Amino acid sequence: MPLTEQQKKRLRGLGHKLKPVVTIGAGGISDTLLEEFTRSLEHHELMKLKVNLGDRSERDDAIQAVCEHSGAQLIQRVGNIGLLFRKKNKDSKFSAL
Repeated sequence: MPLTEQQKKRLRGLGHKLKPVVTIGAGGISDTLLEEFTRSLEHHELMKLKVNLGDRSERDDAIQAVCEHSGAQLIQRVGNIGLLFRKKNKDSKFSAL
């Protein structure tokens, strides 16, 4: 279910203080990285992803691939940092969303 702009605004506010949990380096995206990201997302629900790749289109492609694999939704992207969200089915901290 897509989030409303008001929900995204709230998530951006909550995500402002977060540090990136997973970093995509020059090696690009691997199966191990995708699995680790998915596991981290199941725990955190809202997290930052740092992408250290060449240009903007490469960073966009990497973030899109991670979103597609994990089922996460991109909330915001600033520079090489993406804020992603996927709500848990049970025991979610974001039950009001």
